[in-house]
Amino acid sequence: MNLSLHSIQAFLIIDAEGNRVLAKYYHPKSNPWGEIKEFQSLKDQKAFEKGLWQKTKKAGGDIILYDGHLAVYKHSLDVILYFIAGPTENELMVSLALSTLIDAMTMLLRNSLEKRGILENLDMVLLCLDETVDDGIILDTDSAAIASRVTRPRPDNEMGININEQTLMSAYLTVRDKVQQRIGQL
Repeated sequence: MNLSLHSIQAFLIIDAEGNRVLAKYYHPKSNPWGEIKEFQSLKDQKAFEKGLWQKTKKAGGDIILYDGHLAVYKHSLDVILYFIAGPTENELMVSLALSTLIDAMTMLLRNSLEKRGILENLDMVLLCLDETVDDGIILDTDSAAIASRVTRPRPDNEMGININEQTLMSAYLTVRDKVQQRIGQL
């Protein structure tokens, strides 16, 4: 029985021209083989990304072994999303995690998983990634649960008023009605 945790070494989003949109490399110190020495410098990361993009820029595959790393990737409009893992990692688990992350981001970005949408909502994309992967370890593979945790309402909104979506006058009327209800309960 295998009790190891499934992990990745990097998450990348590269655009159609081969430029980095988002990159997050994991260097866990708790790795049983010691700290990973790969991808330490920006130059190494950029060289790896450029070569990987050259191999995967044409649609057709979704898993390759590149430069001693397992690369699972999906094309989406004008970007390619990657999970990079060790060569002995379970391909199906890494592929499932990437599909889950893409599904959760698609729900959050309202079916607009493209470069512009990713950059405009970078906070939600990073929260979504953090809910899926922590320090390189795959945590969750349920896209609906991930999306709901990212969009959970804030606890400081006790009265149920969302002023962002209301005009100033309707917000005033809502607050007035709430105060009248509270006073009437006394």
